[in-house]
Amino acid sequence: MALMPVTDSMFLLAEAREHPMHVGGLQLFELPEGAGPDYVSEFHRELLSLADVRPLFRRRPRGPVGTLGQFAWSNDDNLDLEYHVRLSGLPRPGRVRELLELTSRLHGYLLDRHRPLWEFTVIDGVQGNRFATYSKIHHSLLDGVSALRLIQSSLSEDPSDMGVRPPWSPRVRTNVFDKPRRSDAPDPFTAVGRLVKDVAGLGGAAAKVVNEAFREQSATLAFQAPKSMFNVPITGARRFAAQGWPLERIKAVGRAASATMNDVMLAMCSGALRSYMLDLGALPDRPLVAAIPMSLRARSGGSSSSSSSESSLGGNAIGLILCNMATDEPDAAVRLATIHDSMLKGKQVYHGMSRLQILALSAIPLIPLAVGTVPGMTTLTPPGFNVLISNVPGPREPLYWNGARMQGVYPLSIPYEGQALNITVTSYAGSLEFGLTGCRRTVPHLQRLLTFLEESLQDLEKATA
Repeated sequence: MALMPVTDSMFLLAEAREHPMHVGGLQLFELPEGAGPDYVSEFHRELLSLADVRPLFRRRPRGPVGTLGQFAWSNDDNLDLEYHVRLSGLPRPGRVRELLELTSRLHGYLLDRHRPLWEFTVIDGVQGNRFATYSKIHHSLLDGVSALRLIQSSLSEDPSDMGVRPPWSPRVRTNVFDKPRRSDAPDPFTAVGRLVKDVAGLGGAAAKVVNEAFREQSATLAFQAPKSMFNVPITGARRFAAQGWPLERIKAVGRAASATMNDVMLAMCSGALRSYMLDLGALPDRPLVAAIPMSLRARSGGSSSSSSSESSLGGNAIGLILCNMATDEPDAAVRLATIHDSMLKGKQVYHGMSRLQILALSAIPLIPLAVGTVPGMTTLTPPGFNVLISNVPGPREPLYWNGARMQGVYPLSIPYEGQALNITVTSYAGSLEFGLTGCRRTVPHLQRLLTFLEESLQDLEKATA
């Protein structure tokens, strides 16, 4: 039995029918040269034959909901691979529209807690000589950074490499009951000492955040966000929209404005959200505040030996920066400058803090999400922020699955109670891929945001030309 950290178990404790807590990914592939009409079904059958499964993909909560199973993992020694690995087909003509509609439905239902918390669907019939895969895994097992790292490690940069295996099956056979070597195990006394030191420093860290925020008037504190159309109760049904943009366009704007690629991506989102909400007559007078997750994996201590690579794939290690999105500003250049300044100051606030201190302070804006699980509280509680926007760096080179080139990878994330829209972005082979996941009922016409993202980028290009 393995105990799960509170940063993992909280995603199980917060889950309900209206609040699925899994992340996902839509991968679009070109059929390899010479592929026959039965290629995708044969591909699916081959996946079912790969029964050697990573320990991470055998984990399930020790007991069902209502028990202490949310605090410990057990291994499923009789994993039913046919349940987890599925084959679906699109109705003709198999457009991206039908693909996104199917993905929206697949992303809307809960994972079975009596089984390991993941599913993988192969999708046939995509227009343009293509097929797709949709992967889905509970956030208690993987965060977005870990999930993308797992995809990278599974695929190959070599189109002639025919030894690629799916994410759940390593290339080298593993023993699911392997235990870490004694030299890899952390020293408990050192860990406790570090914990005591970090907890003792939380008061000073909190004071630093407040002092920095008041000293720099543009710094963003939690609960400054206005109430918006996104900060409402949600349902469990999802709608998903996705599109990619050439990275060079984003980088060119960044070079002209002396801003980072992440700043430009946020400015694209800012302009798109402003246009979308204006179109619906729902734009607040005050600027929206976005929560920007940042990975803390580089801050973690302990062994860095290769034997710990399997465990490093799992779990969650995320802090939050709050960013003023300047959606009250009609000028694209001013929005970009405001976002750049806000992100810079947000990073400076956390400078010098430990991982635990950053995690603890990042939890403050999340308080309304926890309170919102109590019926009726979402409408009474001010939001800690308005929208969650994540940017996960991805592979720079094209990747292949046994000769099939991955054309695009689009992340699906979690809308939370009181947070009806989630925007997750990743880079891949010269493209910036946007995945927009929203509550089907409370975020109407989600696909319009894709049009507004393009218009927003055009405005930024004109403003910085």
